[in-house]
Amino acid sequence: MARILDLEQALLLLELEAPFDKREVQLARRRMAKVWHPDIAPPGRQHEHQRHLQAINEAADELERLAEGSRNGRVTRNAVKVSAAAARRAREEEGRRAYEAEQRAREQAADRARHDPFGSRMPDHSVVHRYARCTSYPEWGVGTVSGIYFSGEGDDVQQWARMSFQVGVRTVPAGSLQFVDFSKPDPGAERVERFMTAAQHALAEGNAELAAKRLIYARDADPTNPAVLRLLTVAFWQAGNLPAAGRAVRDWGRAETDRPTAERYASRIYEDMGAIDLAAEAAQRVTERTPADGSAWARLGRLRLRLLQRAGAIEALERARLIEPTVEVMLDLALAHHLAGDVGAEVSAAQAATLIAPDSPLAWSALAHALARTDRPRECIAACERALQLGSDAEVSELLERVRAALPQELAPAG
Repeated sequence: MARILDLEQALLLLELEAPFDKREVQLARRRMAKVWHPDIAPPGRQHEHQRHLQAINEAADELERLAEGSRNGRVTRNAVKVSAAAARRAREEEGRRAYEAEQRAREQAADRARHDPFGSRMPDHSVVHRYARCTSYPEWGVGTVSGIYFSGEGDDVQQWARMSFQVGVRTVPAGSLQFVDFSKPDPGAERVERFMTAAQHALAEGNAELAAKRLIYARDADPTNPAVLRLLTVAFWQAGNLPAAGRAVRDWGRAETDRPTAERYASRIYEDMGAIDLAAEAAQRVTERTPADGSAWARLGRLRLRLLQRAGAIEALERARLIEPTVEVMLDLALAHHLAGDVGAEVSAAQAATLIAPDSPLAWSALAHALARTDRPRECIAACERALQLGSDAEVSELLERVRAALPQELAPAG
């Protein structure tokens, strides 16, 4: 039997209404692709999203071809009604044949039960559920199943449902449904997964405040889940709620005492809050957990510089220089030695910065200012000229003029 195009089901899949033209079908296809693309599916649901999107694309292809061959490029409501009636008649015929096959199977089962009563102890039964959630979009809440439909033939039969949520009617693949039993509460792990998925959707849309609200429910379901606390910290931080982000990152740090990630976030959040002393303490805990991380030591040194802890800053920056010598580390080290009054160490650090980054005007400027405090004016002049070659700097130009004016005057040799 040839397959009959059911326009009504195709329109339900695309959430489209007649009359329609090719452009409207294309827009509906794009809209549904943004909702059911496999790349935004939660873990373990990519296959369901892919099959549902494939059914949507097949329905859209058929509707586009039908619109191209229709008068004025539009398909009318009457055409949809005629197609739906033909599809219903075909389903009725298929249902009649299925019923006859079921009756034959029942007769065979009765004959087997009479002659082999203990052949199978597993009863056949079915349970009908009315309320369900969509695991791909749990923020829609609990919906009512208004209809279960099947599309495709043979081994490619797909099952999908029409659901009525608070946000409206949605077409979802049956594999993404999670039926709700109101007689018992949901397990905590399911609530965590549901609200985590909803929060990730909100963050992807740029709504960090909404994501934080959803993650509060996930945290209440599992207060020691590091993944929930990490995402809650990020959501509060992106939303600009620094006090709440600080509380969340402290909870995260108590849940993960062996990894440095929570302390890294804590250090940056405290720095944004203006609590430099707390930021330095968190940065120090990072270095204790990852002593081979040069960037952690460099950050600790910079924070100690802001607190005017010269000896502690030099110690941390020296550790960073031994692990990962960068131009930023050497410049910070030169500044720390300058504040400590060690001109020789300042010059050495600035020279090391110029060796690491020969084309950095900041490195040559730091070297020039360090040499200006020594008795090596000609080297200072050379450093100033090199810095000005790489970029204009008013302070370096003024320093160059001042050092040149301080040079002793020399008589030219007689001609």
